Amino acid sequence: MAVKGLTRRSMLLFLAASGFAGQALADTVVALEWRDLLPEDDTSLPGNLQGILPHDESSMAARQPPSTGIRTDWTGKIVQISGFIVPLDHEGTGITAFILVPYIGACVHVPPPPANQLVFVTTGTPFESSGMFEPVTVTGMFGTASRSTQLAEIGYALSADDIQSFRR
Repeated sequence: MAVKGLTRRSMLLFLAASGFAGQALADTVVALEWRDLLPEDDTSLPGNLQGILPHDESSMAARQPPSTGIRTDWTGKIVQISGFIVPLDHEGTGITAFILVPYIGACVHVPPPPANQLVFVTTGTPFESSGMFEPVTVTGMFGTASRSTQLAEIGYALSADDIQSFRR
């Protein structure tokens, strides 16, 4: 039933003012686990810590295992996923782009996981990180992306609306 003069914008403003919009938005956020990024028929476990090498013996990117494919189920959706930061770009003291990895050491101290276990995160508001491999939970628009860095090939991208220190 339409109400004369009531537009979508005025309805959203009303819901926001009354607190309902926040609940509706929270209901639309998809909570992802790293296993969710693997193709449905892939039964491998993410996060292999085998092959730890000294920094000067081999390029980590060269030791990246091949990806078994990516999933498009959450493309264009608002998702939330937790992992560890590998910084790429800075603005002042804050990080504006990073690779979100499933375990500590990935891409730097141990070979990177497959591309379908890496997320390229960008943020308009620099995140003040406490250091390399800080555990965080990131919420934002998710998609697939074929991106290559010096550290690894990356299969997914996330435009962060919110980055919080990880809490269990």
